Amino acid sequence: MDRIDLFRIFARVVECSSFTRAAATLGLPRSSVSAAVIELEDRVGARLLHRTTRRVSPTQDGTAFYDRCLRVIADVEETETLFRLAGKEPSGRLKVDVPGRIGRLVIAPALPGFLERYPQIDIDLGVTDRAVNLIEDSVDCVLRVGPLADSGLIARSIGQLPLINVASPAYLERHGVPMAPGDLKDHLAVNYASPSSGRIDDWEWLENGVLHSLPMRGRVTPNSAEACIACCLAGLGLIQIPAYDVRPHLEAGELVEVLPGFQAEPMAMTILYPSRQHLSRRLHVFADWLEELLRNAVR
Repeated sequence: MDRIDLFRIFARVVECSSFTRAAATLGLPRSSVSAAVIELEDRVGARLLHRTTRRVSPTQDGTAFYDRCLRVIADVEETETLFRLAGKEPSGRLKVDVPGRIGRLVIAPALPGFLERYPQIDIDLGVTDRAVNLIEDSVDCVLRVGPLADSGLIARSIGQLPLINVASPAYLERHGVPMAPGDLKDHLAVNYASPSSGRIDDWEWLENGVLHSLPMRGRVTPNSAEACIACCLAGLGLIQIPAYDVRPHLEAGELVEVLPGFQAEPMAMTILYPSRQHLSRRLHVFADWLEELLRNAVR
């Protein structure tokens, strides 16, 4: 049996949790479906399914293989129709990963518009501050904010994320309002620790085109932007944060911008994807949409 047909049969068995139901949806005898899965397991050299009298479920290897099968099937189908469907809508499934706050506040609310524009594309949306491995986690593309490691991936710059300095009115009432970087020695910060490395970011600001940094005292060190904002709202110190992230709190008077003339350098926003996915039409239209969305939403 053709290898892509084996992939399709295996994927349908996983989705149906049953050889019998999968066979019915595929219009094949149950014995053919079972034989196809056995042949596939022999080819890959791993057991892909747990089989009981009541249910079929993927093994750990089977789960990883299923995710890869979906993308291979989608890529093959797109390739087969590359010229026949030229000019028509892109289709298939995309697995993407984005930072937590941007995912929840910006991307997820805007997704209905993307899905309406491209009804043949489905999205698996990962929302996490953990730096996922595109290859190991079988992800089509990720959005990264900040400096990049040399990963050998294809990088597409999509703009910059402006940062501002903010504090709560209660904090400023107790500690005073800093007017210049020299005042920071008398203040506390809610220091941010990278969830991946544990590294604590220094306070930074641009002055006359020169980037300065200063380790700040702090009583609490969260490892997520969500927690940093919550601690700032609670009056525990100053934070440097993307402007879009706290816009509602600024408008409500719950936070106040400080040191507006001494802001940190904007953070680069980049889409990363493996080179083998470079020509995927669905990936290109998603990246174009994401770039337009973020350029308008986070300035």
